[in-house]
Amino acid sequence: MQFAFTSRVFDTETIHLADTEEQIVRGGRHLFERLPQAFDGIKKIGVIGWGSQGPAQAQNLRDSLEGTDITVTVGLRSGSRSWSQAQAAGFSEQDGTLKEMMQVVSESDMVLLLISDYAQATLYQDVFKAMKPGATLGLSHGFLIGYLNAIGASLPDNINVIGVCPKGMGPSVRRLYEQGREIGGAGINSSFAVEQDIDGKATDYAIGWSVALGSPFTFMTSLEMEYRSDIFGERGILLGAVHGIVESLYQRYVDSGMSKEDAFQHSVESVTGPISRTLSKDGILALYEQLDSTEKQRFDTAYSAAYRPALEILTEIYQEVSTGNEIRSVILAGERMQEFPMSKIDGTEMWQVGETVRAKRDPDRIPLDGFTAGIYIATMIAQIDVLCRNGHAYSEIVNESIIEAVDSLNPFMHYKGVAYMVDNCSTTARLGARKWAPRFDYHLYQLAYPAIDGGVTVDTELLETFRNHPVHQPVDVLAELRPSVDIAVQG
Repeated sequence: MQFAFTSRVFDTETIHLADTEEQIVRGGRHLFERLPQAFDGIKKIGVIGWGSQGPAQAQNLRDSLEGTDITVTVGLRSGSRSWSQAQAAGFSEQDGTLKEMMQVVSESDMVLLLISDYAQATLYQDVFKAMKPGATLGLSHGFLIGYLNAIGASLPDNINVIGVCPKGMGPSVRRLYEQGREIGGAGINSSFAVEQDIDGKATDYAIGWSVALGSPFTFMTSLEMEYRSDIFGERGILLGAVHGIVESLYQRYVDSGMSKEDAFQHSVESVTGPISRTLSKDGILALYEQLDSTEKQRFDTAYSAAYRPALEILTEIYQEVSTGNEIRSVILAGERMQEFPMSKIDGTEMWQVGETVRAKRDPDRIPLDGFTAGIYIATMIAQIDVLCRNGHAYSEIVNESIIEAVDSLNPFMHYKGVAYMVDNCSTTARLGARKWAPRFDYHLYQLAYPAIDGGVTVDTELLETFRNHPVHQPVDVLAELRPSVDIAVQG
């Protein structure tokens, strides 16, 4: 699927990714002066919700629009526990920038609906009813579109509907924006989509929104393709798969005689440390080439054994997402959580060991373990292949399978642990990670490891396909658009 667009406000650029062409808009603070033109006709932007994305987007928009006549107001439920947090971030009832949720919806020219997916599914009719005719609904996730499709409902025909979807969690969106005050190019990439355009302004509204968030570059998708890749990716390499992989590797290394601390170093620390840093800066092939002959042989063995088991699970996940089954499961879980709220997952032995390891960490002594890299990269490539098969654009594929992992999520995992990362993402992401991580763990123990221990022959054809995979060129191109700094996660 190809996406082409024009903008009356921002310059577009064509990039060549493998055998395809895509259009992007490069961001930057020098473009903030164009935001009033991009938001032509919009005077009031309402940010609804204060979860993962709400705080970051409300603050970034407010800061980017400072000095204009466009106001940013946060809308929350009366009595919300988040009310005081929004006040601490500088939004207040006194100046009219903090109000009851539906009041903000009814007053805003542009409504950014950033409440949880479950809340969107239960409140969307009230939101549609409250919105002004001619207003613009903004989504940072295609979940609502998927839900409406699943139940046969439709959008109101008198509003614009757009999406801007940062390829990172909310804290990353805010942290890199703040770093961008001093260092040009710092930010989180975003995709954008135009679901409904009633006045010819929707594209510039969406790109303006992305630029105001600090996105280094913005690429086009559709909200359906976004929710498929996003929900799929969360259950895959971004959260669910990495969680299952490191749990499995840790136990395997302990069973083989490693100390618990060394097992954590060779599994979790290796993935979130040197493996992620190398992928971020140099790409997948560079990581492979950095391995010495012994570690490369371990990589080849692990990759050969893990690729097809990972591909099987990821194919199933994509089917569950694209048919609406995974969306329905999130809604059902939202109902169950009234009685069975989610608990944290950081109480198991591995995460307790991790606390000790991180406390005395020496970054120069974390191993780039070839076996761990083989399992992790096999799963990453399997995810890329599933997205390719289903018609996703390379910008979306690379962002959802590599960039978001190594530039947004894994740095936080490295700082505080994979369990911390899982427990601090959106409810939909947390549910997906908890549901699918055990499947990856199980498949490795039932299929990959027995094959390795039984002396499986390295699949030279599979490895040749990996070395010549068409994704490597898009990775190199998009790496040049990477923020110029690593995200600052401490503090």
